[in-house]
Parts: sequence; structure tokens; C-alpha cells
Amino acid sequence: MLQFLKLPLIIKAEINLVLVAVTVAGLVTRLWGISYPKSVVFDEVYYGQFVSLYMKQMFFIDDSGPPLGHMLNAFGAYIGGFDGNFVWNRIGAEYANNVPIWSMRFFPALSGALLIPVAYQILVELQFSHVSALGAALLLLMENALICQSRFMLLESVLTFFLFLAVLSYLKFNNVQKSGGAFSTSWWSWLLLTGLACTCAVGVKYMGLFTYVLLLGIAGTHTWQIIGNRAIGHVTVLCHVLARIFALLLLPALLYVGFFYAHLHLLYRSGPHDQIMTSAFQASLEGGLARITQGQPLEVAYGSQITMRNVLGKPMPCWLHSHKSNYPIRYDNGRGSSHQQQVTCYPFKDVNNWWIVKDPTRQDLVVSNPPRSVRHGDLIQLVHGMTSRFLNTHDVAAPMSPHSQEVSCYIDYNISMPAQNLWRVEIVNRETEHGVWKAILSNVRLIHVNTSAVLKLSGASLPDWGFRQLETVADKVSKGYHQSMEWNVEEHRYGKSHEQKDREAELHLPTQMDTSKNLSFLAKFSELQWKMLTFKNEETEHKYSSSPLDWITMDTNVAYWLHPSSNAQIHLIGNIVTWSSANLALCIYVILFLWYSVRRRRKIKDIPEDSWTQWVQAGVICAGGWAINYLPFFTMEKTLFLYHYLPALTFKILLFPIMLQHTYDHVISLPAYRHGFGALVLAWFSSVYMVYVTFSPLTYGQPSLSAAELGALRWKDSWDILIRKS
Repeated sequence: MLQFLKLPLIIKAEINLVLVAVTVAGLVTRLWGISYPKSVVFDEVYYGQFVSLYMKQMFFIDDSGPPLGHMLNAFGAYIGGFDGNFVWNRIGAEYANNVPIWSMRFFPALSGALLIPVAYQILVELQFSHVSALGAALLLLMENALICQSRFMLLESVLTFFLFLAVLSYLKFNNVQKSGGAFSTSWWSWLLLTGLACTCAVGVKYMGLFTYVLLLGIAGTHTWQIIGNRAIGHVTVLCHVLARIFALLLLPALLYVGFFYAHLHLLYRSGPHDQIMTSAFQASLEGGLARITQGQPLEVAYGSQITMRNVLGKPMPCWLHSHKSNYPIRYDNGRGSSHQQQVTCYPFKDVNNWWIVKDPTRQDLVVSNPPRSVRHGDLIQLVHGMTSRFLNTHDVAAPMSPHSQEVSCYIDYNISMPAQNLWRVEIVNRETEHGVWKAILSNVRLIHVNTSAVLKLSGASLPDWGFRQLETVADKVSKGYHQSMEWNVEEHRYGKSHEQKDREAELHLPTQMDTSKNLSFLAKFSELQWKMLTFKNEETEHKYSSSPLDWITMDTNVAYWLHPSSNAQIHLIGNIVTWSSANLALCIYVILFLWYSVRRRRKIKDIPEDSWTQWVQAGVICAGGWAINYLPFFTMEKTLFLYHYLPALTFKILLFPIMLQHTYDHVISLPAYRHGFGALVLAWFSSVYMVYVTFSPLTYGQPSLSAAELGALRWKDSWDILIRKS
């Protein structure tokens, strides 16, 4: 029974030593000395803040993309024992001893290193020779810009790795399909890995969507070919379609939501970006608004004391507010006002933000027992808590928005301007026709009964007489449900005091009562996703920002770090020989593709059919990958830097060894010419290596160069090399 144990156990493995060698070289060039410099490098000042917030489990929002990249950086920090205590306030700040520099920079560096063997295998899967694959690997290995970007706590190297992993996985899947291995273990593995890698790319930065769309287009084309193949049965075709839908659409959607589930599960505490979110979202976080609103009553009733936050939150979050100052009798432009008490939207918590919901048919300002809840369609009056004046509007032009009506708290001057202070409650997100107005959860519009105008935040700032607070108007023109017209109750208590002095004292007290409100994960995910897509930080001009046209010929660079006392510095500058060669390869590819296409249309085939198919597929992946990751930047209204070009550049670099092999196989036929061509290629690779070595001091930040040596590295007048004056 146990005789098989006496047999020799033999394991056979084929190891591609070239692939191992380029992998090791990639690890060395990316991981060597990544703890240097021991100070904040360029955008580490930005990404490091998010790592600290993860360590402290405090909520934040980043409009540049989903949270996977930040979570990977935070995981590296967690492994290194980082406690989150570091002030990320300036580039060049020296790291404290509690910051695990190596582990925080590890995942970007590892991603940059693994990109090299992945690129090698992509060319092999495209049916090019291992020599061409080695050429592609060496080009990426000696690309200074890719090295620089991968050695710090930045996300472009992680993004590019997942993009290339997705491409490699799909090519392997497609080759297994062609070899007759449909629905085999390897077929499923590569298909599922394609979906996983695409999701991870999008999960790092939304730029990953570009390559994801490219692969979906390729997969759709291949699927369409399968559908048209009459040799395949109907059931089998259906299985092919369903497998691709699951792996490339449904699985990525589930994984994408999963990234946010982990993100929101980790960040359960109040953080610096709370006010961007709705009151309901804020109340779901530990501390902050949750600490204020925990236990407050849910249903707004007649007699409720409330603060009302504008749902739009732009230009900044603010609350409906009034104070004892009046509108000036005349504005600076000569227009007259009502001289009523000012009503504004105030961007800070304040006792003057409190209002009392009054039943127009009664005089009391307290909640009855049992409370009478306010419902959709009910009429109310809003009484300002600290001044006891009613929210009012009338046919007087607003100060900054003359097309809208002025909103005020009514003062009876005993003139022919009676109060118009009835408002109808319209619950925008009600669940039933007569839904109850709920604190935190309900978004409401207040519609003026007399004029049908809607209470609205105009967003304009009032002059000094209005203390630079935001203008609130009543708009009769607007239709629909713009968020500037929507308000939600944030703080809420049931009023108990009958006398004004007692009410004023009551309004200063914290709200603590009995009902809690929790958002579901899907509600939080939907809101966070919407805010990420619509929220934009104020874009400012940056010294090193550039346009996409500058990237092609590398007419720009980015200074990442400068030593405080020497000329040691780090710059994002690429290998100019590689960049120029990639540009040349793209131009030649386009010209040859058009030439071949026209001649094939004339039934003239210059290259065999299988070579043509290989040529087209390489163009779709490499030239298409470059175009889809580069051209969209021309439509973006954001501050752009050279590093945004790196994913597109990496695809374009792959074209050069492809062009070399195509030239060798199909253009040059004489052996003597082929030998000369090989010598030129070798000399060219030597020049790539020499440029890599020449610019290494600016890539790695060491050794420090003299002023003359730095001046010699300024190969283009547009490059900004920093030279410290002695």
C-alpha cells in the first residue's frame, strides 16, 4: 500500500532564466535604497495624509479615484507599525522615527519592478520572439521616469502594473481559447484574473477605466466572432457569452463595491471631509456630527427646534441662518430693499442657525404630547429661535441675485407690506405620498405659498453689510430638483419652553434624546461615489504643471525633491532616447499600417496572413493602449503633470521592439543588411543604457552633483534643473 513512497519523487520545471534575470534587475532598480531620501517627496505630502487617516480610521474623500491604492499604501504603513502621527504639511519635511519609510514605499516599488516581467510576457503572448520581449523589458528597466515614479509612495506604478496584468491575462486567456482549451481551468483562471486586474486598476485610479474599456472592446470583438461561428453549438455560444459577462462585468462590479465596503468599514470615525457629505452620512460616523445628533428625535413635529443644512454644500456647507442685522435700505447699485432682518446661509455652527417649526393655526412653539409630525404637503411657519421673527419672502429683488426674491425675517414696520410667511413642505426623497419629515434623512424643499418661490442657496457672497455670508433667495424661475433648493434637518430637538428667554437658553443646550439613525452600506456607497465624481478640489496653477502636448517630446520635467543643503535632487525625467524611439515607432507603425491596409484592399499581401493578424493585434494593444490612455487628457479640466503620461508611455514603448522585429523579419532580407541592422540595434541599446546612467543621479537623488554637472544635464531649455547658489 505504501510502496509508492519508495519511488523517487521527481519535480520537473522549465525556468526562463532571462525572465528571472529581468525580474531580479527590476527589483534591484526599484527597491534599492527606497528609504532615501528620508523626507517627504512631492505628492507623498498628499498621499501620506490619507495613510495617516487610515491609521487613525478617520473618514476622508479623494476625488482622484477609488480607495484601493490608498489602502495598499496604508497596508504597507500598517505592516511597518506606523501610528499615523506625522504632519504632512510640506515637501521636503524630514520623516520622524515613527514613519516606516521602506514599508510605505514598498508596494509602489514592487509594482514598478513586476511591470517588467509582465511586459516581457505580453510580447511573448503577442507571438513575438523572446529577443523582442527582452528588448521591451530592458527598455522599461532603464526608463528613468518609471523608476523615479515607482520608488515613492505614489500610485502611477501600481496603476500601470494592474493595467499590464489585465492585458497579459486577457492575451493568455485568448491564446488558451485559440488552442482549444475553452472552459479549462487555465481558461477560467486567466479570464477571472483579467476581470480582477481591471477592477484593481480602476480601484487605484479612474484612469484605469481607459484600458478597461479597450479590453472590453477587444473581448466584445472576439465574442462577436464566436457568436458568428456556426461550428459552435448554441448552448456553447451562450456559455461563452455568460462567462465573459460574469468575469468582465459582474465580477468587477462586485469587487469595486467591495473596495468601498472595506474603505468605509475601516474609516468609521469622523474626519476632515465630513462636511462634504450629507448630514445622514455624517451622523453615521463616530464622533463629529454623530456625537451631536445621537439620540435626537427622528420625526420633525410642530414645535420642533431645528437647524437646516443646504444639501448642495457648494461653494461650502452652510446652514439657514438669521441675525439681528437688517438689509440696508439701499444697495450700492441704488436698488431698494425691504430693510427686513437678514436671512443668510452661514458656513459655521451657530446658535443663530436654530429655527422653530410652527403650526400656522396655533400660537404655541412647543411640541405637543403626543407630537404632531409634519408631513409632505403640510403648511408651516419657521420662527427664528433667537429673534422670534418669521421666515418671510415677498416681491422684492434679492441683493446679489435680482432675478430672485429676497428672503428675510419679517419686521412689522406698520406699512403696506404684510407678512408672507407660509411655507409648504415638499419632501423630495419621500417614500410615500404623505411621508413624514425626518431629521437627517429627509431632503425637503420649502415652497412659498403666496408666490410659489422655492427657498434656495444662490451661492453668492454678501458684501460687508451681510458679513460675507452666503445669500439665500426665493427662486420663482427654477424648475426641477436642483440640490441648491433642498435642505435637510441636521440638529433637532423637541421644544419645551414657552417663554422666549427659556427658549434661548434651551437652544444653547446640546441635543440628546432617544432615536438613532444609521445609513445602510449601499446608501453610504452611493453617496460617496456621487461625491467623488462631482466634488472637485480647487485647481491651482503649479510650477511643474504641463499640457499633454508637452509630454510627447518630454518638454517638461517635475522636481520631486531637493536636499536642504546640497545639490542632491530628484526629478521626474525620462530616458530621452527611449521616448524619442517610442515616438518614432508609433509614427512608423501608423504609416506601415496604412500602407499595408491600402495594398491589401488592392489584393496585394506584403506579409503572410498570420503576420498581419499579429501586426494588427499588436497595434490594438500597444498603439491603442497609448491613444486611449493619452488622448482623454485633452478634454480634462484639471492640473496635469508629466506623470499622468506614464501609463500611455509604457504602452508606446512596447511598440519599438515590435517594430524592430517586424523590420528584421519582413523588411530586411539580405543577411549582410541584417547583420548591420543588428549592430545598429546594439548601439542603440547602448545609448539607452548610457542615458539611464547619466540621469541616474536625478532619478535616485544620489550622488550629489556639482553645479556644472547639473547644468550639463539640462538637455532641453524647458527643463527646470535646480542649482543651488553657493
